[in-house]
Amino acid sequence: MFKKYNVIVVGAGHAGCEAATAASKMGSSVLLITMNMGVIAQMSCNPAIGGVAKGQIVREIDALGGYTGIIADKSTVQFRMLNKSKGPAMWSPRTQNDRMRFAEEWRLTLESLPNVDMWQDMVKEIIIDKGQAKGVVTSMGLRIESDAVILTNGTFLNGVIHIGDKKFGGGRSGEKSATGITEQLVSLGFESGRMKTGTPPRVDGRSLNYSLMEEQWGDEKKGKFSYSDIDLPTEQRCCWITYTNDKVHDILRTGFDKSPMFTGRIKGLGPRYCPSIEDKINRFAERDRHQIFVEPEGFKTVEIYVNGFSTSLPEDIQHKAMQLIPGFENAKMYRPGYAIEYDYFPPMQLDLTLETLRIKNMFFAGQINGTTGYEEAGAQGYIAGINAHQRINDQHELILKRSESYIGVLIDDLVTKGTEEPYRMFTSRAEHRLLLRQDNADIRLTPIAYKLGLVSDERLEKVNKKINQSEELINYMKNTSISPEIINPLLTKVGSSSVNQKIRLFNILSRPQINIHDIATVEHIFSQKLKQLDEETIEQTEIKIKYESYFEKEMDIVNKMKKMEDKDINPDFDYASLPSLSIEAREKLLKIKPRTLGQASRISGVTPSDISVLMVHMN
Repeated sequence: MFKKYNVIVVGAGHAGCEAATAASKMGSSVLLITMNMGVIAQMSCNPAIGGVAKGQIVREIDALGGYTGIIADKSTVQFRMLNKSKGPAMWSPRTQNDRMRFAEEWRLTLESLPNVDMWQDMVKEIIIDKGQAKGVVTSMGLRIESDAVILTNGTFLNGVIHIGDKKFGGGRSGEKSATGITEQLVSLGFESGRMKTGTPPRVDGRSLNYSLMEEQWGDEKKGKFSYSDIDLPTEQRCCWITYTNDKVHDILRTGFDKSPMFTGRIKGLGPRYCPSIEDKINRFAERDRHQIFVEPEGFKTVEIYVNGFSTSLPEDIQHKAMQLIPGFENAKMYRPGYAIEYDYFPPMQLDLTLETLRIKNMFFAGQINGTTGYEEAGAQGYIAGINAHQRINDQHELILKRSESYIGVLIDDLVTKGTEEPYRMFTSRAEHRLLLRQDNADIRLTPIAYKLGLVSDERLEKVNKKINQSEELINYMKNTSISPEIINPLLTKVGSSSVNQKIRLFNILSRPQINIHDIATVEHIFSQKLKQLDEETIEQTEIKIKYESYFEKEMDIVNKMKKMEDKDINPDFDYASLPSLSIEAREKLLKIKPRTLGQASRISGVTPSDISVLMVHMN
């Protein structure tokens, strides 16, 4: 019935969809297996893409030729650029999305790819022969062969849903859990663990009183994730903000004795930075209110996502407490919030390619690696899809460095440091975040994608045009001066010191109070030049000029670190033969098998003196 495929992808969530597209675009025949084809790319929790650091990841996926950004743009309900009051390293795009349209766009995208087939079934076993993944066995007893397998099982591996003192098997509300894979992999020597995540209740938006809430509109000038030219929805929808109060907290506390979190029924650790409402009340008892974001699930549906009210308390307690929130007095609940506990595999069992160290040609991506978030999952899936194709074709793998992408930081953190709680990306995790901005992801990564055949000639030409036009504008500003009588009125207006002789436009723009469009209001020729450029090129130029000295310092640090990052370690290096290494260092190095000296230096428990020992023996 089935031919042999190059790559089988298990799971059609955000990681699985990106894995399938990456491998197929490179020429691999792909079979995407999902337990329910009706919920491909389902936004299981928040109907939103991006946010702090996550928005940077989405732009990187897009720069590499992935689809998350394009599909988020096509289904945008509202767009906001977060942290605009801070420096450009912190600017993070975020969209509120139409949940149904997002899933539909992903389904249509997958169906448009000639190399992708789909099959609805549950995978219960991986076919393994001589230490290599060779295909899968499904619950229907089908044996499907392949050259590589990518597991993107999300929260479905032995998933258990908790609502109060009730619990039942499930990978998501209304869907059954997946069994068999964990047990097989553990029997092969893999280490597994349990994690927990949760979701808030959904309500009927017609039952809410929005006059008691604060309006939150998107940016007036609507942005987007994708660097490609696509048509965006013309309208935006409003979100709202309201708050819990002491009465809400008191009602919630009455259910704590039935909370699976507090009674010990949930063993797995939940996401530290996205706690449930009962966890927030318990941990931050001194606070008399917590923020609630009221977010529409789409353009046409009345369903509302109650962001900030994630809970696994009994449904009657959820409803009573919710109706004490301003604007929710008559709220009708569509479905209660719940917690879900599931299996994951500590990611220190992976190579930086996301291939498992124990079984060749088998890759893990997404929540199976202990991460949380659509964006982190999509990034891992895309890299796993690329490397699965490269592996089976004996081509060089793609390993992104920490200094060139957030995706590189994400994967290096997982593989090198591991995680015992759901991993979420933050700008603070990237030591070179000033270089890894959302505005320059195409410049950093599209040339890499082009060499792999993942983007078109037109995409690369567009990037080169942006680079060239930006450099031309910078050179113009360095070589063009403006007289005091023209620029001083503007400087006085914005509170910047005036000048008494001609000054270069470059030096004027270097001032924090001045932006590039301010100069255009007083310099006609410069204004005409800007009209010939797109806004992304103009923004890129302004950032380069204002932060030039900081970029130079950051690049000096990167170049110094490069010596260690480029120092490869033989995968068969015998750490046990080095008595000068600490016992902990030997154990960690033998387990993780770092690719480079730089990676070895980031392993918890490996000290600078251990690195010195390694350097001596490697030299």
